[in-house]
Amino acid sequence: MLDLPPLQQERIVCSITAAIKYQVPANILLAIAEKEGGRPGMVVANRNGTYDIGPMQFNSNYLKELRKYGIAPADVAMNGCYPYDLAAWRLRQHLLYDKGNIWIKAANYNSRTANYNQQYKDDLVKKAEKWLYWLDCNFSTYKRH
Repeated sequence: MLDLPPLQQERIVCSITAAIKYQVPANILLAIAEKEGGRPGMVVANRNGTYDIGPMQFNSNYLKELRKYGIAPADVAMNGCYPYDLAAWRLRQHLLYDKGNIWIKAANYNSRTANYNQQYKDDLVKKAEKWLYWLDCNFSTYKRH
């Protein structure tokens, strides 16, 4: 992993750590991180008046709920692992409470609108499969025989 650029190293380490902490599939969180393709400090305006912020392109709508805990846009825009923790928390909420299969729920990270969800989901599945293979090749995990 040392031959990867620092931002990519951060994305991988922080995604895996956050996935463990929030008990979400690491390959799915890594796939979302890759799909979102954000960078620290990045802010993208959406057509619906919301903003996607930071490395995980965390939507400003979700910050309304988190404001009571003192979490602000700057927190999801910064570098380091905190934005990945917030994204893993959000993904966990989708996986626990949304309707549909795991892929529809995970794609809700981007949009609940059916056609946007479908497009995101189709690519998310491919990226998650790639990350699952990468994780299997790079990390020792317990496997039953």
